[in-house]
Amino acid sequence: MMGGDTTKCGETTKSARLSGKTALVTGASRGIGRATVLRLAAEGALVVVHHRSSPKEVDEVVKAIAEGGGAAFAIAADLRLSSNIDALFAELDEMLTLRTGSNGLDILVNNAGIGPRALIEDVTEDELDAILQINLKAPFCVIQRASSRLRRGGRIINVSSMATRSAFPELVAYAAAKAGLESLTLSLAQHFGPRGITVNAVRPGATTTEMNPAFADPTAAQRVTATIALGRIGAPADIASIIAFLASDDGRWITGECIDVSGGQRL
Repeated sequence: MMGGDTTKCGETTKSARLSGKTALVTGASRGIGRATVLRLAAEGALVVVHHRSSPKEVDEVVKAIAEGGGAAFAIAADLRLSSNIDALFAELDEMLTLRTGSNGLDILVNNAGIGPRALIEDVTEDELDAILQINLKAPFCVIQRASSRLRRGGRIINVSSMATRSAFPELVAYAAAKAGLESLTLSLAQHFGPRGITVNAVRPGATTTEMNPAFADPTAAQRVTATIALGRIGAPADIASIIAFLASDDGRWITGECIDVSGGQRL
């Protein structure tokens, strides 16, 4: 059985445990990022919906949040170029200050990622550079810029992959980049600890997103499902719920961790 992303703003929570918080989620126009902004907004956060070039999808997300009584706005920035990160934060400062009177951030979710499949013999240098840029260098630079804006008690959540703990030869470059992101998570948990800022990562397993089009094939989906203890492929909302937990006060005593969110895939 394949799960779907059915999260709607205001639908999955009975409390506003993120009320008064501001959150930036990268790569939030679809998939896990979309489910995450819907969930954080449903829990009361003002959400900044980052995207590269998906205005139609982002408009739909922002509209859904508003219709559910939440608050959000979108910012476009191509993270393939590190120089664009300064522009992202310049617009973020302006928009947050306009809405809240401050450019302070409480929650940062580094979700933007790319995962083209290729064995090591077939990965070109340009492809490797792009994979490392989006999955590792961009989060590093985003956190670097966000550091001065993060309030005491803030949250940094990095979206990694179970490809760091289980061998997927066709994801060799992607897994290496995500492993670097997990190492960054550990180092920054120590660094930001004195400010009460937690830094954690989540490791999604097989999830029904645009990055996994093969799951639309019933035969391929059945093969993957057979490797998952809980007997289904994950939905983006499954990942978003753990991100929301870590972003809330309920996750205050967890830092430096990589939490597997795979339904028990390849145990």
